[in-house]
Amino acid sequence: MAKQVVTRTYTASIRNQQQVSDDLDSLGFSASKLWNVGRWVCDRVWSEIGHIPGHNELTSYLKSHERYDDLHSQSSQRVLQELAEAFTGWYGKRRNGETRANPPKYRKHGNEHPRSTVTFKAAGFKLDTKYGRVRLSKGSNLKEYWSDFILCEYKTRPDVDLSTVESVQQVRAVWTGTEWELQFVCKVEGKVSEAPGEKTVGVDLGINNFAALAYEDGHSELYPLNCLKQDDYYFSKRIARCGDSDSDQATRLNQKKSARRTYYFHALSKHIVQRCVDEEVGTIVVGDLSGIREDEGNGESKNWGKHGNLDLHSWAFDRFTSMLEYKAEMEGIAVERVSERDTSKSCSCCGRKRKVNRVERGLYVCDECGTVANADVNGAENIRQKVSPSSPSLSVNRSNGWLAQPSTLLFDKDTGAFAPQEQVTS
Repeated sequence: MAKQVVTRTYTASIRNQQQVSDDLDSLGFSASKLWNVGRWVCDRVWSEIGHIPGHNELTSYLKSHERYDDLHSQSSQRVLQELAEAFTGWYGKRRNGETRANPPKYRKHGNEHPRSTVTFKAAGFKLDTKYGRVRLSKGSNLKEYWSDFILCEYKTRPDVDLSTVESVQQVRAVWTGTEWELQFVCKVEGKVSEAPGEKTVGVDLGINNFAALAYEDGHSELYPLNCLKQDDYYFSKRIARCGDSDSDQATRLNQKKSARRTYYFHALSKHIVQRCVDEEVGTIVVGDLSGIREDEGNGESKNWGKHGNLDLHSWAFDRFTSMLEYKAEMEGIAVERVSERDTSKSCSCCGRKRKVNRVERGLYVCDECGTVANADVNGAENIRQKVSPSSPSLSVNRSNGWLAQPSTLLFDKDTGAFAPQEQVTS
């Protein structure tokens, strides 16, 4: 087991939320405005010369723009860097044949600007770990005095001590939908294990089962959304009875709901990594859900139905995958993100691609080779095959029904762990 300096992101709550929320709102709105200005510039440059400006070009174009000075210079640079990266990702998908991929959009909700994440690099923050405070810089346009800043009092998990990390590289102010939280991007020294094996597993994230796993040696697992759906229903009813969604009681309920979801993400990612260690898996292949909220045809938000929308838009897919990545890294397991395009339509046995083969949400029946499979497991196996297309044992194990009869594991609230469905009573 070797020691290695790795990057970790630690989330912290803001204890003086009420005192700093207005200032953080101003920065979040400003980041959205700058993104939109940059998006407009990209559109104009593309229309004129057929070229998408990169990060450095965008910064040169907009350095003198009034919106640039709403944020600390490094924070403004990061907004434009994210925009350039989004365009690069879109262009790469189009070049690879994904003609339905859409370019990054303007950040607006009707006529309103949403609160975007604001990133503070080394010169934009000052950390006081002794008293649990961090000073965040404003842009010159938002300062009343030359020394004006936002002083946030933070609280991390009990097992996180920022004074012991190698260095804090960035601080992010993130709007969760109900309040602001801080994310500290740190360099830490940790023990990294050797890869437990060379096998692969595919992970399909979905709107019915949170995760479906298909292992290389021919078995599969499902992790249904039993507890998150119960929480969504329970807390939505409680919050609705508050009357005022901005009341202290509603805020506390939203915070509790968010904390329970975060705990679920940590528990599931930890469980999956441990299962991979047990099964000698060296590579986790996970579907990239970056476009899951957009309709493939028109780029608008997908309509999954009343309950589907409630569930889907409550999930933080990227947040879960990030947890999976850093937990897997400590065990020497690589995590690869791949496109989910056509994985739900294709047969993992013969490759036949036909949308109607997905008879219903949980069932896939191939009209070519006759394979009957759980639809989510079939998708997970297609995802796995994008990295490891051949497996010597699959031809033997396909006939034993593992595609159609996965093991089902539920989150047991009494124990805080995952267990076979028949053992979970809560």
